[in-house]
Amino acid sequence: MKIRPRFLILLFFTTILVLPYFSKAQHLNSIEVTTEIKNGTIAGYYDTKTNIKKYLGIPFAKPPVGELRWKAPQPMENWKGVKETKKFGPRAVQAPIFGDMDFKSDGMSEDCLYLNVWTPATRNDKNLPVLVYFYGGGFSAGDGSEPRYNGEAMAQQGIVVVTVNYRLNVFGFLAHPDLSAETAHKGSGNYGLMDQHASLKWVKENISAFGGDPEKVTIAGESAGSISVSYQMASLLSKGLIAGAIGESGAGINPTLAPSKLEDAEKVGTDFVTKAGYNSIAEMRKLSTAEVYEIFLESKLFGFPVTIDGHFLPKTLPEIFEAKEQAMVPLLAGWNSAEIPGMAFMQGQPYTSEAFITKVKETYPENYEEVLALHPHASPQEVERSATDLAADRFIAYSTWKWLDLHVKNSDQPVYRYLYSKLRPPLKDANLTPGLAGGTVEGGPKMPEPIGAPHACEIEYAMGNLPLVDVFAWTEDDYKVSKTFMSFFANFIKTGNPNGENLPEWKALKAADVNPPVMDINTESKMFQATDTPRYQFHDRFYGNNKR
Repeated sequence: MKIRPRFLILLFFTTILVLPYFSKAQHLNSIEVTTEIKNGTIAGYYDTKTNIKKYLGIPFAKPPVGELRWKAPQPMENWKGVKETKKFGPRAVQAPIFGDMDFKSDGMSEDCLYLNVWTPATRNDKNLPVLVYFYGGGFSAGDGSEPRYNGEAMAQQGIVVVTVNYRLNVFGFLAHPDLSAETAHKGSGNYGLMDQHASLKWVKENISAFGGDPEKVTIAGESAGSISVSYQMASLLSKGLIAGAIGESGAGINPTLAPSKLEDAEKVGTDFVTKAGYNSIAEMRKLSTAEVYEIFLESKLFGFPVTIDGHFLPKTLPEIFEAKEQAMVPLLAGWNSAEIPGMAFMQGQPYTSEAFITKVKETYPENYEEVLALHPHASPQEVERSATDLAADRFIAYSTWKWLDLHVKNSDQPVYRYLYSKLRPPLKDANLTPGLAGGTVEGGPKMPEPIGAPHACEIEYAMGNLPLVDVFAWTEDDYKVSKTFMSFFANFIKTGNPNGENLPEWKALKAADVNPPVMDINTESKMFQATDTPRYQFHDRFYGNNKR
């Protein structure tokens, strides 16, 4: 068929006219709403289909740029007029180390201290419970704009939801003697954690404007976000700002992103600056964002350690909890049934008894007999399960267990433990493969079939966001699990107790439990009595966290 020029011209102009219409489609069912907060007036939008008001990209501190690079976050200045908060702010500067992260933010910048609020509050609602969620990514990647963290579904449960950006890698955790000399406490580092603390102060001062109760704030997160929750719970700065804590896989306890002594962290920072060819932090502050980023890439470092800085963090987490100095709030935490594949422990060796014994002897030369007794290895199936358990414990599961154990033994607050076991369905696109951070990558190496739920896969279930993560062929069972998981979370956020109508009973831990109650979250969720305490008691001694 011959296409006439007049038709092409008509098609061109029709496209120009229609594209803006489609770009605004997501707001077609929305009414602009304004809210007065401490620093001024902000404008968001009210989705009339979901009855949720959304404010995206609210600044909660001054941009940490120029002379404020590598300083604690500073209070935001007031503004005049109405600040539009209808799209996510820039994410923290980071390398694409996890290709499966699905960002919806407006690029990257050192000017990244923004948060997002979803609220179900009507004009007459007040004192609603609040959830503040911190993203994961090893303190080197992540952003609050990812669809799996979207707060709308949880807000429909009657909760005001906040996601928070914080500084990462060299911009968020560099310690250095020059930086320590600038502070009253003579310590440095932890800027990303102090950003989180600043967001909690912002919530305390402003959340009532969104219908939230500043005295009923639960903090939550996954992986580095869960580790962040453990640190905020331990920090003397934040303990009065939270009423509950949820941890999904991880706590800041050796061997999982545990804090370094100040002098050790300062040495890492000094070596970093010196190897880059500079003599001082003053010189580094004169560099552009891109130059600092390139120096960070050249260093081959994954990130920088959390620091015992004498300000945000005065001691290790075991020391703080054993002194009963942590936030005395209800805690709900757990991990996934196959956080990391067993091949991470076997390092290329087959799942045979002989190979497993050899690898255990290499890893635990002084304790291998005890480790072998704790980990069945008579068949390839047993070896794969035991190798998976060891890899997970050494990565993130043991530290989470220790956090729960510390709190139940050193507080009078309820503590709940879960194990997430639901296997994900197949991917819709056969060209995609699961990634390390819970998402997918195109053309990645084929991974072995999982024997349990891998790291980070539970986030979209717990937050009710399966429809927004549309790469998997979700089934009725997946939506059933999501409803259960989200209900547990919502109940805990509202009452400090996950139990509720039409849910299986979930008992709290007791300090004397030999076989503690654990909620197995799966297609048919149910409580069971764990038998893995000896495994964790061994690692408690091995990692030097049991001083008793």
